[in-house]
Formats: sequence, C-alpha cells, structure tokens
Amino acid sequence: MTTPTGRVICDITISVDGYAAGLDQTEERPFGDDGGDGSGAGLHAWMFDTPDENRAEIDRLNTAGAFIMGRNMFGPVRGAWDRRWNGWWGDDPPFHAPVFVLTHHAREPQPMDGGTTYHFVTDGIASALDRARTAAGGGDVTVLGGATTINQYLAAGLVHELRLHIAPLTLGAGTRLFEGVPPPALEQLTARAASRVTHVTYRVST
Repeated sequence: MTTPTGRVICDITISVDGYAAGLDQTEERPFGDDGGDGSGAGLHAWMFDTPDENRAEIDRLNTAGAFIMGRNMFGPVRGAWDRRWNGWWGDDPPFHAPVFVLTHHAREPQPMDGGTTYHFVTDGIASALDRARTAAGGGDVTVLGGATTINQYLAAGLVHELRLHIAPLTLGAGTRLFEGVPPPALEQLTARAASRVTHVTYRVST
C-alpha cells in the first residue's frame, strides 16, 4: 500500500473567541449573526479590504492539489438536492482543482469553469480524504471548512497543519473551532500580525 505523501492542511478564519460563523445562518446571511450583515465581511476583511497586505496568505490558500469542504460551506441547500446550487463562488471558483463536498445526499460531479470540479461524498470524512489524496497526486489536501468539518478531521487525528487567520472581533456564539475536539498537540511554526488579522500556523501532532 502506498503511503500518502501530501499534507492535510486546515485553513480557516476565526474570531478572537474562536468562532468561524455566528448563530442563525441562512441563505441571506451565510455567516449568521456575525456583527454585520451576515456576509462574514468583518471576519474576512483581511482578504477583501487589505489583500495586498496579506497576499502571501491569500495566494497560499489555493495551492493544494485538492480541497475538502462541508456542505454548509458549499451552499445553503439542505436535504435532497431539490434545486441547482453550484457553490457560493460563482461560475469560476478560485480553487482550480477538485473539491470534495461532504453531504448525506448523492449528486453527480459538477464541473465548473477554471478547472474546479465539485465531487459530492456521502460516505464520510475518511472517504473524502482518500479521494482527495488520489486527486491531489501526492500534493497537499486542504480542508477549507467550515469549523464543524475541520473539527471532525482534527478529532480523527488526520490533520498535519493548521493555518488560522484570527480576526480582531468576537462573536460570542456560533460555530466554534475545536468544539468537541480532544486537545491537540500544536507546535507553532509561524505567526504574523497584520492590520486586520493575525496569521498563525501550527504543526499538529497526530
């Protein structure tokens, strides 16, 4: 059996108190009660308001050979796929690689412009990771979120590296990183402060 060579990286923006989204998420407010209009603008101001200051971290987001995300990060449709939804990122998503979406409801793969194809995985996180590793061809696999999905991979001991972008705001409640996760052994690799965020990278001992 071939040993996977690529790393499993989790990359996520959180508030100072550890939340990746607020309560009461809806299609109109995908980040819920986030202190603003529900679009996540405060959490992700570092990406959209000050991109030049954070160019290295933004560029690094999309260097993996394949990606994994939860269904909530893909879109607001719940239950059976009773209407077409091709993700929050438009016709040409930024990934330009295979994206494996965790779901309980089967759906045929959805190719998009720019090289992104969404694959819908119904048999759990280990299967999604196996498929993503195969697609990555020895490259890294990035688990983009949300926090609930990342928590599952952390709890299963499948993560090699954790990249946090800590925004200077608090949410008080919502979807929280590390919820229900046994305390991981973290080794800090890098830390960099910017005007709208602090970037911290940890190696996760499994």
